[in-house]
Amino acid sequence: MSFFFFIIEAPIINIMQVKTFFLSFFLLTAFASAQNKVITLESIWDGTFSTRGIPSLHSMNDGKRYATYNFNRTDRSISVDVYDYQTNEKTETVLSTSDNQNLPRFSNYTFSPDESKLLLASEVEPIYRRSSKGIYFVVDVGGKNLIQISENQIQEPTFSPDATKVAYGFNNNLFVFDLSTKITTQITFDGQTNAIINGITDWVYEEEFSFVRAFEWNADGSQIGYIKFDESQVPEFSMDIYGQSLYPKQQVFKYPKAGEANSLVSLHIYHLGNDISEEVNLPQTYEDFYIPRIQWTQNKNKLSAQYMNRHQNKLDLWLIDTSSKTAELVLTETDAAYVDVTFDLSFLQDNSFIWTSEKDGFNHVYHYNENGKLIHQVTSGNWDVTALYGVDTASKTLFYQSAETGSINRAVYRISLDGKNKQLLTKSEGTNNAKFSADFSYFINTFSDAKTPPIFTLNDSKTGAVIRTIRDNESLLDKLKDYNLADKEFGTMEVNGHQVNMYIIKPKDFDSSKSYPLLMHQYSGPGSQNVSNQWNSSNDYWHQMLAQQGYIVACIDGIGTGFKGAAFKKATYLNLVQLETEDQIEAARQLGQRAYIDASRIGIWGWSFGGHVSTNSLLKGTDVFKMAIAVAPVTSWRFYDTIYTERYLRTPQENPGGYDNNSPLNYPEMLKGSLLLVHGSGDDNVHVQNSTRMAAALIAENKPFDWAIYPDFNHGIYGGKTRLHLYTKLTKFIKSNL
Repeated sequence: MSFFFFIIEAPIINIMQVKTFFLSFFLLTAFASAQNKVITLESIWDGTFSTRGIPSLHSMNDGKRYATYNFNRTDRSISVDVYDYQTNEKTETVLSTSDNQNLPRFSNYTFSPDESKLLLASEVEPIYRRSSKGIYFVVDVGGKNLIQISENQIQEPTFSPDATKVAYGFNNNLFVFDLSTKITTQITFDGQTNAIINGITDWVYEEEFSFVRAFEWNADGSQIGYIKFDESQVPEFSMDIYGQSLYPKQQVFKYPKAGEANSLVSLHIYHLGNDISEEVNLPQTYEDFYIPRIQWTQNKNKLSAQYMNRHQNKLDLWLIDTSSKTAELVLTETDAAYVDVTFDLSFLQDNSFIWTSEKDGFNHVYHYNENGKLIHQVTSGNWDVTALYGVDTASKTLFYQSAETGSINRAVYRISLDGKNKQLLTKSEGTNNAKFSADFSYFINTFSDAKTPPIFTLNDSKTGAVIRTIRDNESLLDKLKDYNLADKEFGTMEVNGHQVNMYIIKPKDFDSSKSYPLLMHQYSGPGSQNVSNQWNSSNDYWHQMLAQQGYIVACIDGIGTGFKGAAFKKATYLNLVQLETEDQIEAARQLGQRAYIDASRIGIWGWSFGGHVSTNSLLKGTDVFKMAIAVAPVTSWRFYDTIYTERYLRTPQENPGGYDNNSPLNYPEMLKGSLLLVHGSGDDNVHVQNSTRMAAALIAENKPFDWAIYPDFNHGIYGGKTRLHLYTKLTKFIKSNL
């Protein structure tokens, strides 16, 4: 307005000055506009902020090259290409659908051990969180001799060590397909739905022990070790699948809830030479136990098996000699609370082995001889080892990742097996994760922090020096400059007598003299971590969007979360959710005392375990929280599975108070604030029963609440525009109630 008045009152300005002024004004306005793009829900879920990665990276046996899966958007062809580590130049295309029209459109590939063949996955359909079935093909390098393994959708096909055979699961039985004769041999015959499973894990093992393939080839391909699951006595759980038909269908599967019967498991060895399977009998009797891991040693006749009691506070490592049919107990781990099962067991060429343990209070690496005698504790300190990458046996060097540079960070190290000569290989503080070449001469490091999207670099494994950048996400950073995002501020605070990690996101135009509503986010589950110095997830962009709209967002990793030692993690043992809830309430109370936070407008949200804590925080923190959102929440641990729940609470028969004292089903009358419950009706993990029972309890007390059921969606509630719909609902609820 005043601008036009200025023009009228100043007629002596020449036309060029006016044009220059208008142009400058336009550019400044455009620049300011570009700097102030707002994040929308649509942009979060349509791929606007997606990052570039290196899909399906495989280090070739020569240690000099690596392979990746590539999709060409121009002709929509799929290829497996090999690149030189040093130059990053493509040395060959192993196979491509553009060159060979007979190749199926595959979604993943696996090299045979000798890299002469590839296993291609096509028409893959998910079953549960980690399991799937699909049509699989084997093809020679170069795309010749395409062989379909089975006309059926099969599970977990795996090459034999000599690449002459593929073992797989189908209809709860195991099979071996001979690639030269095209003959299929059935190994087991008693597989039956909801009764017997051979070589593939049952639901609870898949979810809680994090593996699906329960069979393993030995070193020369003459034997297969496998676990049999007899789930006939496990109670059934059923879900209605509404679909599009006139009548819904029912999905019925075995799901052992806390205190109920588990699958009876047994270990078996199949001998290909004489087509005989035999059960492994140990010299020690176990009752009500788990076999969470099996793994062959370098010796073709020695299979390792881990046996764990139902309380999960005692883990035995056995070495089973299949030739002499004897077994030796080489290691026992015990803990006053529980022993975590990991994938960290590695057998070296001399059959000594690498193992991780929390027995000194932090997760560290130990080196044992083949009889279980300790050779060295390789790592030590008040920090956790978070990943093992492997051992270079030539130099007797172990490579690992740890939280030594801070519990919210990850760094990559090398160390001699005798515990000496430790060396930090990654120099940037944030989250570093390595993928080593087969001979451990190089590693591709993926680095990100809260301000830097993933950068992929080739590094020298001796010094950690960056040889070159393979891929970065500078284009995303350039795009994000227009959005003027707020920083994620990391820190710690003392809550209930202990230090917890936290981050806070403030509006970009934050004014300390103003008062802002606060939304807290957490997961809080045992050993978890939400406060980490790494690049954005979708939730981070949503939180940034809320910050742009005038909210402050904070996240607290309270007691029981991970990477701060065993004592901190296991403090919630036998009393799950109570201390976690108390930490969120106290943290909210302290944050509410800050002048720039409106203590009358504090909310909390979480998913799954975090949904449980959100609900509890609202009910027990009525003087602190105004609202809560619980997505797919547990509302009673009596509804959840044996392995997870009993690890932290033991059984409900032994510890009823641990199950009931912190279940919001038992105190719905305490609700004062606004509560939104969200659940997928097809959630096979945290059943919708949790939310329906919570709703029933609230209705019985005439307590108002909001809720949404997503028909047929599982625990992740995703697919198509589902997440957009969900987060639109969450956003509207926050704006209406906070």
